[in-house]
Amino acid sequence: MGEDVGETGDHVELRDYLRTIRRRWVLIMASTLAVLGITGAYTYAVTPEYQSTARLFVTTQTSDTASDLNQGGLFSVQRVTSYADLVTSRELATTVVNDLDLQMSPSELSSRVSASVVPDTVNLEISVTDPEPRQAQAIAQAYADGLVDLVRQLETPAGETSSPIRATIVDPATLPTNPVSPQPARNLALGLVLGLMLGIGIAVLRDLLDTTVKAPGDIEAATSAPVLGGILFDPSARQKPLVTSMESHAPRVEAFRVLRTNLQFVDVDTADKIFVITSAVPGEGKTTTSVNLAITLSQAGHRTLLVEADLRRPKATAALGLDHAIGVTTILLGKITLEDAVQKHADSDLDVLASGAIPPNPAELLQSNAMADLLKQIRNEYDMVIVDAPPLLPVTDAALLAAQADGALLVVRYGKTSKDQVAQAVERLAQVDAAPVGVVINMVPNRKRAGGYGYGYGYGYGYGYAPEKPGT
Repeated sequence: MGEDVGETGDHVELRDYLRTIRRRWVLIMASTLAVLGITGAYTYAVTPEYQSTARLFVTTQTSDTASDLNQGGLFSVQRVTSYADLVTSRELATTVVNDLDLQMSPSELSSRVSASVVPDTVNLEISVTDPEPRQAQAIAQAYADGLVDLVRQLETPAGETSSPIRATIVDPATLPTNPVSPQPARNLALGLVLGLMLGIGIAVLRDLLDTTVKAPGDIEAATSAPVLGGILFDPSARQKPLVTSMESHAPRVEAFRVLRTNLQFVDVDTADKIFVITSAVPGEGKTTTSVNLAITLSQAGHRTLLVEADLRRPKATAALGLDHAIGVTTILLGKITLEDAVQKHADSDLDVLASGAIPPNPAELLQSNAMADLLKQIRNEYDMVIVDAPPLLPVTDAALLAAQADGALLVVRYGKTSKDQVAQAVERLAQVDAAPVGVVINMVPNRKRAGGYGYGYGYGYGYGYAPEKPGT
């Protein structure tokens, strides 16, 4: 961890920028590979289509004079366009279906046939696509033969035996050997381009729509309270949530030691003792933060009390392996004294005041005179008091407690808590003339190092606080 001590803000900014670029490239590449996979699957699954082409030449029977030849050529150019349109006629399709005994309707056959005129010529090309190469050739040849007969019938004057215009097959229908569709190279190239465009679009959209807290700077718009620390995400924390179950020099343990030190630097001119630990919404880790911060304070020699003031969903005592049946509510009802209600956490020598029985009116109890008297008594008997309170936005309990305490510590979850939620939480505190004394960014990913998010030794140097020696 000492490698981060001398790291400057510029280095942190550059490293975070490079990681952001890498994350975007991963997203772009994932999108590209996905589109390529879909394109490849489609190319593999689609039935190949083969195309056969026949070419016809349209001429007029005129005299050999230059004038007649010129007029005949112009007439052929004009007529060949009409013949191209006749290729897709129902009559010609019906003739081909009957001649080849095809198992399809004339309209279905017409959809597989196209005709085009070679520009500035009297050449007409007929193209037919079909899953079977030889059938494509047979149909194209039948269309060419059929068009020759149709032109002769249409252009032969009444009472005459010959037509002044003749269509001649110059290139019989070809036997295709390679399919015209699908085209793997073209499809994959198109998939690559579309995948890159989609990935870039998703990356940009994600950045535009992502309003979650991911850096200390994201807090500044909502509150002037400093970021006092960042708690490293540890996948084993669910099974081992307490710092007492970890190695003494584990990064997560060091993070709470740094938080402990920085909390003591908050408003050094006043004797702050009672801090409410809360969050904007559930699931941000405020109870785990409360418990571990209290344990760390106790390990440093401070006479510390952890108060389980979440009277709706108490979880602190469960994390410590203690009973919550007797505690705050029991004292407020006058059934027991503070001294009798306090329990001891053996592994850390931490005093714990459980929630007691869950009441139907938590908010009324927390703003009662009895609660004010209890906090006054606690203030006189302990050096530091950590109050685990409910989230701010769903209920008013935490705000009521913060108004009676010396300050609130707001826990936000990296990549989940939104900036708007932080702003609303701060506003909820302001409504009772309270304010956060600091912010803790929880569940910081492993890739975020000390200089940027405040766990380990580097946090102290980055923000002007002296780091503690390990084990203090």
